[in-house]
Amino acid sequence: MNKRFKLLVFDWDGTIMDSEPKIVSCFQRAIAQLGFEERTPQQVRHMIGLGLKQAAQQLYPELSEQQRETLVTTYKHYFFENSDAPTPLFPGVFDMIHQLHGAGYLLAVATGKSRRGLDKVMVESQLGALFLANRSAEETASKPDPLMLHEIMNELSVAPEDAVMIGDTEYDLKMAHHANVASIAVTYGVHNKAHLEKCCQPLAWVDHFSELSNHL
Repeated sequence: MNKRFKLLVFDWDGTIMDSEPKIVSCFQRAIAQLGFEERTPQQVRHMIGLGLKQAAQQLYPELSEQQRETLVTTYKHYFFENSDAPTPLFPGVFDMIHQLHGAGYLLAVATGKSRRGLDKVMVESQLGALFLANRSAEETASKPDPLMLHEIMNELSVAPEDAVMIGDTEYDLKMAHHANVASIAVTYGVHNKAHLEKCCQPLAWVDHFSELSNHL
């Protein structure tokens, strides 16, 4: 395939992996355990893509920082220790990532997951070795701040015009915009196309991961 870009940066949750049900379930279980005011699945779903601290801030701006830290800790307990909900790769992802790697693209991940969570899914998905760089929100600024994209581009010596961000949320697309990087929106993830169209202007829309190569 002809290369329009050198570097492809992927979001993880909602783009590579269908982890939304597990994330929503674990947050709601943590909220119930702590006795906090309920949040609907849609409210929890909307903040997927942010770092965990930022997600807790968005869900409960009225709570103290300590209470939000307790929510994050409790969520992590359910996510890592007390949930066997499946988190499969989206259809076509495994083969397409291998195809893109084989075609010579530089691949990277920019995610709101914790470092522990990202390392875990990199191993479980059997894709980790194909990504040359990755950042979690835990170790840099959360989306939509462009810092993690800047760090990845600096690490791999790639200019903004040679990179593209692929993601499913407004946080991904806004981060790309702030970093002067092109973006491609997938429509099957957390934020639907109608929502994304109100705030973002991606280079292309992808309804199935296997369509990605058509826009590269």
